[in-house]
Amino acid sequence: MSISPRLLAVPAALLALLTWQVAVDGPLLGWDERLSRALRHPDRFSELLSDLGNVQVAVPVLLVIAGYAAWWGRRAGERRWWGPAAAALAAMALVPLIVVPLKIWTDRPGTPAVPPATGYFPSGHTATAMIAYGGAVLVLLPWLRSARARRTAVGVAVALVAAVSYGLVRRGYHWPFDVLASWCLGALLLAALRLTVVRIGAPKRSAGVLQSDE
Repeated sequence: MSISPRLLAVPAALLALLTWQVAVDGPLLGWDERLSRALRHPDRFSELLSDLGNVQVAVPVLLVIAGYAAWWGRRAGERRWWGPAAAALAAMALVPLIVVPLKIWTDRPGTPAVPPATGYFPSGHTATAMIAYGGAVLVLLPWLRSARARRTAVGVAVALVAAVSYGLVRRGYHWPFDVLASWCLGALLLAALRLTVVRIGAPKRSAGVLQSDE
């Protein structure tokens, strides 16, 4: 199933809008700040949830699953068994290359819950979680034949990203718009990754998979 360019235009436009509002201190930031005040309640649980977006936590998950999928591809005799894993790692490498310049350019201060500093937009933890957990699922899905296994994999990735996002806002590490912008960025990168995986080709089902059909 192809991804409609019109559908991708939504996160692209929203990311541009949010970035513009942060850069010019636009009126939408008032809504963002009010929403943050309503949701912000720092506690240990929200801090632990936000830690799921740490590079030290999320990236090893992607490395392990990408390596596992590559191993299965090589075992199955796939000509480009390394392709999906390499594409997922490339998407992960793009995150700091995009996020860091945006942080420097927008120079957004943090919430009252963090020490005075700037560079909070967009959320690096959210973007890391989206690409690490979402990318892991995308390279794994072709090897999951049962619908239940595919739904479970997607559900786990969505839950992890949601947990990170909630933790960041609840703990006050980020404004809601910081997280929303990274959702948009992550959606675009994951769409590009999915297109790459599809073009590389589905694995040979006859060679063995991680799950059998229901």
